[in-house]
Amino acid sequence: MDKNVWSEANQKKVKAIDTFAKEYREFLDNGKTERECTDLIVNEIEKAGFVELKKLIDSNKKLKAGDKVYAVNMNKAVIMFNIGKQPLENGMNILGAHIDSPRLDLKGNPLYEDTEIAYLDTHYYGGVKKYQWVTLPLALHGVVVKKDLTTVEINIGEDEDDPVFFISDLLIHLASEQMDKKASKVIEGDQLDVIVGSMPLSQNKDAKDKEKEAVKANILKLLKDNYDIEEDDFKSAEIEVVPAGRSRDVGFDRSLILGYGHDDRVCAFPSYKALLEAGNCEKTTCCILVDKEEIGSVGATGMRSRFFENVVAEIINLCGQYSDLALRRCLANSNMLSSDVNAAYDPTFGSSFDKKNATKLGHGIVLEKYTGARGKSGSNDANAEYLAKLRSVFEADKVIYQTGELGKVDVGGGGTIAYILALYGMNVTDCGVPVLNMHAPWECISKADLYEAKCGYVAFLKNC
Repeated sequence: MDKNVWSEANQKKVKAIDTFAKEYREFLDNGKTERECTDLIVNEIEKAGFVELKKLIDSNKKLKAGDKVYAVNMNKAVIMFNIGKQPLENGMNILGAHIDSPRLDLKGNPLYEDTEIAYLDTHYYGGVKKYQWVTLPLALHGVVVKKDLTTVEINIGEDEDDPVFFISDLLIHLASEQMDKKASKVIEGDQLDVIVGSMPLSQNKDAKDKEKEAVKANILKLLKDNYDIEEDDFKSAEIEVVPAGRSRDVGFDRSLILGYGHDDRVCAFPSYKALLEAGNCEKTTCCILVDKEEIGSVGATGMRSRFFENVVAEIINLCGQYSDLALRRCLANSNMLSSDVNAAYDPTFGSSFDKKNATKLGHGIVLEKYTGARGKSGSNDANAEYLAKLRSVFEADKVIYQTGELGKVDVGGGGTIAYILALYGMNVTDCGVPVLNMHAPWECISKADLYEAKCGYVAFLKNC
């Protein structure tokens, strides 16, 4: 079903595509970290009638068909359920995406001065081309939790009047040796330190003991005055360095969106929107939005944690159906779409793709049977019967979709959360939006593919 969405769309659909893209851009611009995404989503779903699971447990209120429930994991992941008419033992229809993206994280002791320039020391997060992060305007997002457990939210670099930060690069006039290095070595990981100031602290000219690191001292004073943060507070902080600025429409036709964090917020957004739009279904519908996928889905907020399984157990209990067997049957009988991005075919680098099996911008949502690398290592590799069922569901709802895989054999590869959910024995395959510049500070997607993803997810939740 290889069709160009734009070619098939009438004026009404083009308007719907544009409206949904504007909503997505607002989400993307205001949700540059997993914490910010979680806050945005919770605020919206509560207005739509979703109730926090903890409140239901505390009140021992039983769940029934049509009830809407959510659970948040450490402010970095959220799971939503719309309880269906069928018993949970029959399984759920699940959409699962991640809301973390490649970035730079501040270290626990980040602030230092060198030759009267103040820096913040970073450790890159996820798979990045390090040379892409230099000379860009950068912003700081995150939280500082002080010893008294008060939380200070940080968001600097997004407003027009905000300062921005950056990482310097060697000028071309002195870069003859640098230009001969491999791309992986042109900028080293320990060179990704962010410049945050150069003005020394104003001191008494007659004072005998002057501050030796006066620029650092001035930064600390500003942090104390503006945020009530001490240097020691960085030890219990989570501050992410991300590209500064808002997403932008691309092209004379405005058909594309350039922005930070498309991987994987371009799938997370239509996933939870689809859950809201699908409404009450025969089966219980579920949307999982998790953290840490970019570093292997590890940790308490990643998909490998037991959080999802534990929450499902609580849901089954509140439905009055709990037993360990009911939980196992529910998970094994479920269907899932691992809502994650695919690499869009890039003619500039066409030799890295198998063109006849590559996905194209503007050709709709992508069904991806397997990911992995080399001999499908680390892949889920969905079964043919499940893919046939999804094809039928999409075509019945006139969803434009394409199939593809991540690049040419032995060129590279990648993974998603699909294999983790498949451990329960449920049907799982990857299904998402193609992306240009994947894992770059600025990635690019088609508005048409974003819209078809939402349509495909709604069809899946209702009919699979």
